Amino acid sequence: MMKLKLHWQILIAMGLAVAVGILFQALYKGEPSGAIFSIITAFGTIFIRLLKMVIVPLIFSSIVSGVASVGEGKSIGRLGVKTFLYYFVSSILAISIGLTLTNILQPGVGADIPVGHDFSVENMKNPQSPGELLINMIPLNPIEAAASGQMLGIIFFSIFLGAAITRVTPDSRKFLQNIFKSFFEVMMKITEYIIKLAPLGVFGLITKTVSTAGIGLFKTVSLYMFTILAGFLIHMFVALPILYYLTTRLNPIYHFKAMISAMVTAFSTCSSNATLPVTMSNVEKKAGVSNTISSFVLPMGATVNMDGTALYECAGVIFISQVLGMKLTLAQQFIIALTALLSAIGAAGIPAAGVVVIFIVTQAVGFKESDIAAIIGVMLAVDRPIDMFRTTVNIFSDSMGAVIVAKSEGEKDFYKEIKSQRK
Repeated sequence: MMKLKLHWQILIAMGLAVAVGILFQALYKGEPSGAIFSIITAFGTIFIRLLKMVIVPLIFSSIVSGVASVGEGKSIGRLGVKTFLYYFVSSILAISIGLTLTNILQPGVGADIPVGHDFSVENMKNPQSPGELLINMIPLNPIEAAASGQMLGIIFFSIFLGAAITRVTPDSRKFLQNIFKSFFEVMMKITEYIIKLAPLGVFGLITKTVSTAGIGLFKTVSLYMFTILAGFLIHMFVALPILYYLTTRLNPIYHFKAMISAMVTAFSTCSSNATLPVTMSNVEKKAGVSNTISSFVLPMGATVNMDGTALYECAGVIFISQVLGMKLTLAQQFIIALTALLSAIGAAGIPAAGVVVIFIVTQAVGFKESDIAAIIGVMLAVDRPIDMFRTTVNIFSDSMGAVIVAKSEGEKDFYKEIKSQRK
């Protein structure tokens, strides 16, 4: 089984977990117990704890490394402003689509997924006003913020530190960039190791869920998957093309044709980082963007522009709140949107990174680990197809951003190879 690809391992683990869960449910009538059951469910608990363990160092190193690299060989000036402006607008569009669809379709309403026995709506954090939220984003003590899991404060400090690194002397900048880049690579490797344990985690989480709630819960998962995938398709085939045409006056169909191989690579690898060489090749050779623009915009996009991830996180947290039987206020949804936007900056471009980052958003709203572990387990079990679309949306948005920035910089003659094939 270890020779199989990870998504096949997860699917097999899910199938086994369903069978074992049904067996435990039949034997214990929905209230399983015993040493074997305890050991199996411990796999899920350990996996969740490992995911949460890497959140702070992964997000911190990713953001600092990504922001610091912007100034390497270039200045954070006009090009940087245009790039980040596009990333901000495209991410806001994705988040808006995710929130709208999840509120309309309500995939979590009526879902029979077990939650923590101590869950209470009154335990939720009171929503802050926009002003208070912005003030509290600035941590009084970054180390304390990291220790207590104040993710917005960590993200703010990481962005500030990364920007400051670009302004120091060249020798110091290069030294610090190498340190944070190496630290980020190590954290990505640790995350990859943890993700390899996903089959065991899924086995433990799904076994516990099915043994207590039955297999009827997968009906809810199908609507959840439909909601997320519908959001991805709307963003990729409607929102982004409209934004692209309005800013460039170019036919977006040309761009779809130019990016086919990159999208296929992203779809199969579920990794923005692994797809980056193909994305750069397509953008330069088929879209006609200069290396100056592509080498600046695309690597940053692989780190900070995660439209699909931001959409997934927003929709996922609303789904969780619906499963828990509560209605989030507009203020709480604003917190979710802002947290998703900022945390997407730190989402590593590796498979299943969105599952890691979604804990940031749930913590910002106030969900407890005991309340959401089973729900996260169900979401993780079906994450592979979602991750495939999520990564494709991410890299497609990056590539459109490169053309938009190149167009604004006065570059011309886009898609010459594709246009010539039509003649």
